[in-house]
Amino acid sequence: MRKLFILFIILQFLIGCDKEVDACQNGITITEQISLEVEQMQYSILDISTEEALLKFMEKEPIIADYFLKRGNYPNDSIMANVLVQRFNNPHIDTLAMEIKEAFGDAEKLIKEFNDAFSTLNYYYPESKLPKLKFVATGLENGADLYVSDSLIVIGLDFYLGKNAKYRPLGFPQYLLQKYTPEYILPSVMLLYGISPQFNSGDPADKTILADMISYGKAYYFAKSMLPCVADSTIIGYTSEEMTGSQNNIGVIWAHFLDNELLYSQDNFLKQKYLGERPKTYEIGDKCPGRIGTWLGWYIVSAYTTRKELSLQELMKKDNAQKIFQESKFRPGK
Repeated sequence: MRKLFILFIILQFLIGCDKEVDACQNGITITEQISLEVEQMQYSILDISTEEALLKFMEKEPIIADYFLKRGNYPNDSIMANVLVQRFNNPHIDTLAMEIKEAFGDAEKLIKEFNDAFSTLNYYYPESKLPKLKFVATGLENGADLYVSDSLIVIGLDFYLGKNAKYRPLGFPQYLLQKYTPEYILPSVMLLYGISPQFNSGDPADKTILADMISYGKAYYFAKSMLPCVADSTIIGYTSEEMTGSQNNIGVIWAHFLDNELLYSQDNFLKQKYLGERPKTYEIGDKCPGRIGTWLGWYIVSAYTTRKELSLQELMKKDNAQKIFQESKFRPGK
């Protein structure tokens, strides 16, 4: 009898795991596994020791030279090469390289996550172009974190070492630094894809806060569809406490938007307050996270998609923010 009971418990556990996996996959079956072309330069760049070698690298990799190494900050390439070679020969670079290796190793895990995400993207959009993926490191000083286009994704891995790293990106407040950890890399990329007009249709003439809320909401919905196993809090870049607090107080947040007639405002100052990067939305409360309008937009878009029973592709083609809002029947607490 004891053996039968144990077997029953094991079966229930396995069934539960299967249900969790199914839910995590959004009920879709990926039949074609994508393998992106990957070039890893995160260690080789930091090993460049001569100006001649750096100049050759810059000629071969103009996007990295311009965007990550900030070529525009220097009078000419020769001066730039001299400055950067001194940086790369600094003893602290060895410590930085070791921390990159400790966080990412051979980047096998990160590459698999990218391949899985783009396999999902290929499922929804089989006609979309697959980008090449490059990993770099620049020594942080005046560097950059991400470059994303439809043909190329470049990631500055030294930006994403996490809170325990000895070297962190310079000049970033803590509320932004918390997102510079490995788990935020892929959500950040997928959000940039989700906000791109390539996937996210919108009306350029609509300058209202509501239009921006819906656009961001669609981007979050898109990213979540590409990364169904990633927590919602990671998708939007909130702590778990911020996520829970916002959900528990959604009625208060929504009432603030209605009482202050924010939805149809076109005021850029108000947009920054409710949609832009800030530590908190102090107008609502000192615990209300920043970008709270984009979080509301995600709720509205989710309600609309569920009510209308739309596919992801159908949702992303919808370009009338007011119609999406009205047909969502979004009414927190009702």
